[in-house]
Amino acid sequence: MHGISLLLFLDLLLVASVPAWPYSRTWGYGPSGTVGAGLIVMLWLVLTGQV
Repeated sequence: MHGISLLLFLDLLLVASVPAWPYSRTWGYGPSGTVGAGLIVMLWLVLTGQV
């Protein structure tokens, strides 16, 4: 249950890090790419049963 909660939290962070404000459009894929990579790693850990 803890792993799924963490996955949902990382998913929300991924959606929140999409550059929607004019000043954040120059950030590129940095914020969403970092959170997306964390989401993939966490998904892998949950599916293999390590979390």
